[in-house]
Amino acid sequence: MPQNIARVEQVMLAAPVIPVLIIEDAKKAVPMAEALVRGGLPAIEITLRTGCALEAIKLVADNVEGAIPGAGTVLNLAQYEAAVEAGSKFIVSPGATPKLLDAAEQFDVPLLPGAATSSEVMALLERGYERLKFFPAEQAGGAAYLKSLSSPLAAAKFCPTGGVSLEKAPSYLALPNVLCVGGSWIADAKAIASEDWAGIEERARAAASLKG
Repeated sequence: MPQNIARVEQVMLAAPVIPVLIIEDAKKAVPMAEALVRGGLPAIEITLRTGCALEAIKLVADNVEGAIPGAGTVLNLAQYEAAVEAGSKFIVSPGATPKLLDAAEQFDVPLLPGAATSSEVMALLERGYERLKFFPAEQAGGAAYLKSLSSPLAAAKFCPTGGVSLEKAPSYLALPNVLCVGGSWIADAKAIASEDWAGIEERARAAASLKG
């Protein structure tokens, strides 16, 4: 089954930025997500880089109205299944393998797979994936490189992630093949640890108002 383009696109178009988060303390997930939603960023990617990530996703899914929780850094079937069970509404991976794409076909929760080269994009298009994560965006060539893919690979639309900042985001959002960007600057580890919910909401509001 190819990617559910409509469902993935709904997530990507919810706001100009999808916050990419590393949660070290699950108890902070709900107030953090509430701040992001208040600021206008409902789609929230919680990466599976910590032991409490799945618990954090479940807490957000169960308790934060308006949030669209997703799991990032999903690499295999076991992680995919666990993320879905925790309440993830979308799944994000830094790349794509045949096994991961096969795993995604077992679930209704859609995958946003990563790609960094034209060959990787072509391979994903062959599998029916037209909504992709461009990762690592800055290190892989930035907005200029991604723009060069827009004509020969016009069917692919991207969420650039990796090194994207508030200052760099508009150059990506202006591209015809970009629907949103992913960024960690809105709620970084320091802000979450210090429970700077007001600051997170303020940065979310600024990100939500971004235009290309």
